Amino acid sequence: MIKKICLIGKAIWLTRLLIAGLVFSLLTACQTSPKWTYYEGGSGGLYPGQHWQKAETPEQLGWSSEKLAEARAYSKKIGSSAVMIVDNGVVVDAWGDIMRRFQCHSMRKSLMSALIGVQVDEGNIDLSKTMADLGIDDLEPSLTAEEKQATMSDLIKSRSGIYIPALGESSDMRAMRPKRHSHPPGSFWYYNNWDFNALGTIFEQKTRARIFKEFERRFARPLQMEDFDVSYCRYLSSADYPNAPYSPHRYYLFRVSARDLARFGLLFLREGRWQNQQIVSADWVKESTASHSRRGVDGGYGYMWWTGVNSGLLPNVNVKAHSYYAAGWGGHRVFVLPYRNLVVVHRVNTDQPGERPMGHHIGQLLWLILSAAGETQIGDDPSIKAAKGVRLSTEDLKKLLANGNKWIGSNTGLFPGEESLVLSCSKEGQLTLSASKKLEFKGKWWISRDRFYFDILGLKAYFSIFQEGDTLGLYDPTGTLYGKFNISGG
Repeated sequence: MIKKICLIGKAIWLTRLLIAGLVFSLLTACQTSPKWTYYEGGSGGLYPGQHWQKAETPEQLGWSSEKLAEARAYSKKIGSSAVMIVDNGVVVDAWGDIMRRFQCHSMRKSLMSALIGVQVDEGNIDLSKTMADLGIDDLEPSLTAEEKQATMSDLIKSRSGIYIPALGESSDMRAMRPKRHSHPPGSFWYYNNWDFNALGTIFEQKTRARIFKEFERRFARPLQMEDFDVSYCRYLSSADYPNAPYSPHRYYLFRVSARDLARFGLLFLREGRWQNQQIVSADWVKESTASHSRRGVDGGYGYMWWTGVNSGLLPNVNVKAHSYYAAGWGGHRVFVLPYRNLVVVHRVNTDQPGERPMGHHIGQLLWLILSAAGETQIGDDPSIKAAKGVRLSTEDLKKLLANGNKWIGSNTGLFPGEESLVLSCSKEGQLTLSASKKLEFKGKWWISRDRFYFDILGLKAYFSIFQEGDTLGLYDPTGTLYGKFNISGG
């Protein structure tokens, strides 16, 4: 009897031990497995609710913390103010002031494109309407009969052929603006603020709604944006510049935080759907982010979205189709990479003076981010530590340029439609940047302390040069590849 009781006691003890082990295993699994909140009706993945869901560690989503630390360090070097990375609706990593309402600059155009898309879906806006149909004009000398044949479709593609000084233009845009009446409507792509500003005028006339209030109603509220506030947005008009002959069509200046722009990017990643609501049609998302104009090699332009594949999206990084982004002066970007289910937001504090990251910098940052995600087909490492060839000394550079030289490189979107850029260096120190006979800009070059300097289009820069055969790699002071050029002779 005693033996039987002992056996029963031992069995009970073993059962309890097994149950305790099972409970411990389940608890451990719960602690290490991600617990995300899904929303009924959501298509293709997760959505944030009132707040974003964040991975406990990047490794939880298959990312490398070590490589993300490299991306973070590089972003600090190039002057980033905020970066946010969203993988399938979950925040992998974020740093900087992601809650601050920075200026959007030209990212406003992608926001406006989405607003127009909602109105097109509802039948309130017809992209086939001409400026004549809509009663759109400008200062004297007013639009010609031919210019008034430009359609809303031409404007949203930046192909109006109406070349008039407009609010918000950068020095590059002014320098490259074609002569008035040089291209008929619809025939030529030029990144044109007149088109974008006139679309704002048309939008408000057709909808009888203010742009910022309508964005709040159509996007900020349904997407539960945490920081958007209409009072931070404002219009700029010709009255703000009384001594300049600007067009009367206003510039609409958005201020939106990084974490709210990430919601906007996720909306487009999910083909216009947010949780159980279709905010903008999938057809509009597809049409507006398609390449309607060619922009260099493998790059394009949609309905106020930048598009591309391989290195055509940005220099220094290769991406797969179909990828696109919203862009603003000073380094503002919202990247949408559907093939990777990824949204990346990059912000800069352009309210303060300072150096701004350029396209090749942001390309290297995106390269580092994709590398942290485990992507391998993203091109060669664009940092100077991976440079190929021999670094040229002062004497090497003087010898290279003793009789002048032409360097031919790939066009990454500076000039529309052209496949290559040419840097022509005369032995007298004159520099010409060109993509065709119609697009040519003069400057100067010089050599100092093993570096090649140039001053062109208001841009002063210097580079360390590595030579491998007839290929030159130009690296800027941050150690980032600016571009590769083939030597073509004097």
